[in-house]
Amino acid sequence: MSTQEKDLEKLVETLSELSVLDMSKLKATLEEKWGVKAAAAAPMMMAAAPAGGEAEAKEATDFKVTLQEAPADKKIGVIKIVREVTGLGLKEAKDLVEGAPKVLKDSAPKAEADEISKKVADAGGKVTLAGL
Repeated sequence: MSTQEKDLEKLVETLSELSVLDMSKLKATLEEKWGVKAAAAAPMMMAAAPAGGEAEAKEATDFKVTLQEAPADKKIGVIKIVREVTGLGLKEAKDLVEGAPKVLKDSAPKAEADEISKKVADAGGKVTLAGL
């Protein structure tokens, strides 16, 4: 197999790993660089793009916020944040933090989930966000 054929195979493998959004960006970049319009590929790209957009929209709507862990030396700060976020009493918040991983919010908008995640991280805890 020639070097050129190997390079083509490598390029095909790399392109096969691109997401639909990245393929769309690549198409636009190549059209701009080469001064051409890929009319035949556009309908396929357009048909695939809404599916990707819907997935992003679903991901962006609500998140489940889960406290993964709180180091012993940071536990008090994390408990304060958990109380603020959940409205739990001191004992309940302490039990939640000590029993991590535990869900802090079953469903929160992206902005709220990011804010909670930042507050807990600043206090020393670790949080994961799972899209709903």
